[in-house]
Amino acid sequence: MSAQAVPHHVALDAQTLREAIEAHQRYLAGRAGGRRLSLTYADLSNCSLEGLDLREADLAGAKLEGAMLARANLSRAILFGADLREADLRRINLKRADLRGACLRGANLAGADLAGCDLREGRIALQDKLDGFRVLRHEHRPGELNYAILAGANLAGAQMAGVVAMAVDCTDANLSGAMLSGARLHRAVLDGADLSGADLGGADLTGASMKRAVLDGVNLDHTRLDDADLTDVLRAPPPRVYIDDRPLDEVLAEHEAYCRSNGARGKVMNLPEVDFRPLKTLKGRKLTALTAPRSVLFGLDLEGAELQGADLSGCDLRGANLREADLRGARLTDALMGRADLRGAKMGPLMISEGRFVRTDFTRAFLRNADFRGASAPRARFIEADVRQARMAGCDLTGAEFDAA
Repeated sequence: MSAQAVPHHVALDAQTLREAIEAHQRYLAGRAGGRRLSLTYADLSNCSLEGLDLREADLAGAKLEGAMLARANLSRAILFGADLREADLRRINLKRADLRGACLRGANLAGADLAGCDLREGRIALQDKLDGFRVLRHEHRPGELNYAILAGANLAGAQMAGVVAMAVDCTDANLSGAMLSGARLHRAVLDGADLSGADLGGADLTGASMKRAVLDGVNLDHTRLDDADLTDVLRAPPPRVYIDDRPLDEVLAEHEAYCRSNGARGKVMNLPEVDFRPLKTLKGRKLTALTAPRSVLFGLDLEGAELQGADLSGCDLRGANLREADLRGARLTDALMGRADLRGAKMGPLMISEGRFVRTDFTRAFLRNADFRGASAPRARFIEADVRQARMAGCDLTGAEFDAA
């Protein structure tokens, strides 16, 4: 009688899975009886693993199609050759995970952290009693991200060379320093994505939408951009910026002198559509009532800056460090502030005279993935603002104005 072939995926009952996860928790805590989770080639399709701490788990070749893994921690996990099609991976932690050859077709990775992960193509072979070693195959080719949702995901430094990601949604994703050489990104949506320092050499971006994408220091050698939409892309900053033949820093110093002397020296500056990036930092600067609409402050260090009553409407403040900044009464309408760090910032009303106040205004601002933890924003306006995936824990929003439900 001939030997039966070993199935590629082994089904687990609920009790066995629960015991394996409990043993893994003991392993992570260094307690007796702990054992690292190893569910290679297991059938975990449609399983609920939401919010679980599965750091360093070995899930090579596992079938996780349709699984619910939202907010789970799989940092440094092995998912080589795993089938993650249509899985719910929102806000999952996949830092430095091995995803080589994994199939993520249609998976939802919105807000996920994939910093330093390896998404290159790979293949995995299993031993079969009848046929020897055979390549484990998914319905689609391994290393595929077709139709996956990576909106707002952190893919900084990710290894994605040669990845196939047709029509993938990477809206406002952080792809800084990512290796995308030779990637096939037909019709990919990269609107607002940060591609600073990324390697796109030889990649195919035919028909891609890259509106407002950051292309500072990007390698575009032999990159195909046929029919790509590059509207309002942000390229490298100029080495120096002059305002009426004066260096920008000198002009700002005059504004700061006015603020510090209560108007006795210097003067208030009007600086619309200025690229502030060459300054690198405005940390702790006193820039009260600065008027700089539609200016570029992308990724700038503004920690502790005094910007009370400032007009920053339409500014690009994506990824800016605004921790502990004073933004009381600031006008931030239509501002781009995705991934901005606003922890501990002051954003309450600003008194302008006896009994008169100006509120901080975020009307129509883009605040996706911004961090408001521990900030103070009483009575602030968030009308039509995009606050999806923004972190608001511990933020004082007393009387804040949001859209009607």
